[in-house]
Amino acid sequence: MTNYPVSIARWSAGHPWRAIAGWFLFVVLCLGAGITIGANPATSADFGVGEAGRGEAIARDGGLAQRPVERVLIEHRDGTARLARAEGGAVAADVVDRMRELPEVRSVAAPVWSKDGRAVRVDITMKGAELDGKKHVDPLRAQTAEVQKTHPELRVEETGGPSISQGTDKLRGSDLSRTEMIALPITLLTLLFVFRSVAMATVPLLLALTSIMSAVGLSMLASHVFPDAGVGTNIILLIGLAVGVDYTLFYLKREREERALGEGKLSPQALVELAAATSGRAVVLSGFAVAVSSATLYLADDVIFSSIATAAIVVTLVAVVSSLTVLPALLVKIGARAERRAARRGKRPAAAKPVRHNALLRLTARRPAAVLTVAVVALLALAAPVLGMKLTDMGRETHSRQVQSMPTFDRLNAAFPEVKAAHQVVVRADADRSDEVRGALRELAATATKDDPALAGTYTLRTSADHRVSSLELPVPHYVSTEPAQGSLERLRDRYLPDTVGELSEAGGTVESAVTGDVARYADYPAHQKQKLPLIIGALLLVTFAMTVWAFRSVVLGLVGIVLNLLSAGASLGILTLTFQGSWAEWFLDFDSTGTIGSRVPLFLFVILFGLSMDYQVFVISRIREAALRGVPTRQAVLDGVASSAGVVTSAAFVMVTVFASFVSLHFIEMKQIGFSLAVAVLLDAFVIRVLILPALMLLLGKASWWPSRGVGRARQRAGSPTAPSLTNVG
Repeated sequence: MTNYPVSIARWSAGHPWRAIAGWFLFVVLCLGAGITIGANPATSADFGVGEAGRGEAIARDGGLAQRPVERVLIEHRDGTARLARAEGGAVAADVVDRMRELPEVRSVAAPVWSKDGRAVRVDITMKGAELDGKKHVDPLRAQTAEVQKTHPELRVEETGGPSISQGTDKLRGSDLSRTEMIALPITLLTLLFVFRSVAMATVPLLLALTSIMSAVGLSMLASHVFPDAGVGTNIILLIGLAVGVDYTLFYLKREREERALGEGKLSPQALVELAAATSGRAVVLSGFAVAVSSATLYLADDVIFSSIATAAIVVTLVAVVSSLTVLPALLVKIGARAERRAARRGKRPAAAKPVRHNALLRLTARRPAAVLTVAVVALLALAAPVLGMKLTDMGRETHSRQVQSMPTFDRLNAAFPEVKAAHQVVVRADADRSDEVRGALRELAATATKDDPALAGTYTLRTSADHRVSSLELPVPHYVSTEPAQGSLERLRDRYLPDTVGELSEAGGTVESAVTGDVARYADYPAHQKQKLPLIIGALLLVTFAMTVWAFRSVVLGLVGIVLNLLSAGASLGILTLTFQGSWAEWFLDFDSTGTIGSRVPLFLFVILFGLSMDYQVFVISRIREAALRGVPTRQAVLDGVASSAGVVTSAAFVMVTVFASFVSLHFIEMKQIGFSLAVAVLLDAFVIRVLILPALMLLLGKASWWPSRGVGRARQRAGSPTAPSLTNVG
């Protein structure tokens, strides 16, 4: 059977300059095509989930969907003195006149004074969809700045969804640049320590960065099938640097090992083929596992997770392609250069070093049952806080105050609490029932605002031009995450809506209704994730099991892989809960605790961790199985396999942890939580799971580890034969 990693590596090693030129041409074409065609960003319709999403769809059908709104706040600079009506009114009138002249503006509302008379605001509704506001907000901000210049004695500032979204994008971009400045030098230093060679240390970084560039271009093309929710580039950077360096590192380390074993008798081409037959195959299996695991995110039926899945799949597969195609060519050129240098200096190649077992591995070998028990109990203890995990969506109020317009957002909400959030009740019925619908909505508004203290006393009622859709907007003077806001949503859906609009359905005819708005979005998104979580985890477990069984022909190892991944994921989620739901680590990690975990974090962690864990699992078990297929007893194969792979696993884990931990410095709490949890998970996986628990389990299982495969048993029978199994057939 054709061994494709070896065949590709052989061609690449035989035509190095063609392979190198071909790779860089591929990078340019991918990036160029992506930039030329452009990305397809997700629209508001793509984000809708649950009842909130259904309500938004009804509102769009009637042209009553939420639009981008900016608000200009006018107050004294100290924020405490009352604002003279004449002075404040004149400044507000100036804002109104300027804004009405802008082509980006749909309408400008009359100025509204705060109850204490200290501030006045002007609401500006922009043209276009809600998510497009940030693209066109600059002219509005420029006019606000002009008014500020004209009235320096006052504070005239602008905030709103478009301004904050624009500021979020800018801060995220600067944050990602900073993470690169942290991760790249540390990664380079780690690789220099591992290889003691500038050329060899530069190769993994070069391939990782070019893989990221290619993936960015390809993800733009893929966004026309799976719309980009704005997180694709973040994920490509997060995953691409980690797996890109890891896959190259696995390959490079194996080539070096084979060079030492060959004692200078093997050509660079032969060394590359040997590395391709072993680590090359492991890289293909690992990359495929990450891609297939990431694909389970499509089951979430959510545009954000679809965007994450697409980015992770694309960058992982591109990293695999780079390690199979251009890496062998680079190794041949570097190897030939190293041989010429050695020949000039008269140096002999370094002999292979014997496999050494570290202290932890020696302890595991002596007391596997005790080590297994202690390690598993410790991980279960770390996982215990998961039982108290609280999942929520992260509302706008949780954004860092370094985001543009957030300080103004705080002052605006303090002066005008009614703009913090809103419910939107939408009803679709036959046009001839429009008066009935409006009457029911008025009754709902009157009852709700009278009985529910969490609602403001004013409301807005609108009807579509064709009279089929009506919308009732109820201001909520509380942030979406608070109990009063959430409680008012429950009462609205469970009591007020059924008692009013619900009776229209009982009278006959088709009447569709739903409650959407800020609070509903916040509540429905985590509920949607919780509903999808069992399906995705089930698919993930099945995929992990199938991939392991396929790779190693062992049902036992498939079950072991599932258990170990659940242990590391559970422990990392427990540590995440303990760290971010409390306040004890706020000063150290620079965050303000919301007392919750972002609803996307656990699902993202499970899927990405299961994929990345396969990197180490495939690499370590491949080394063990190589020895077992040479006839080495399982016990010795386990110890030697773990020991021989410990260095590269440790180095790879350090690179991954550096990349993930750099995301903890971001200003966005959900990204902090993702980076922190992944860094912890990789640490546990590399230093507890693969060094302690996996070898302890395999030592206790013995030859049963390989059931039902008979390859290892047959290898033992052939151990005395002069014919040894070929490396190209080693799993």
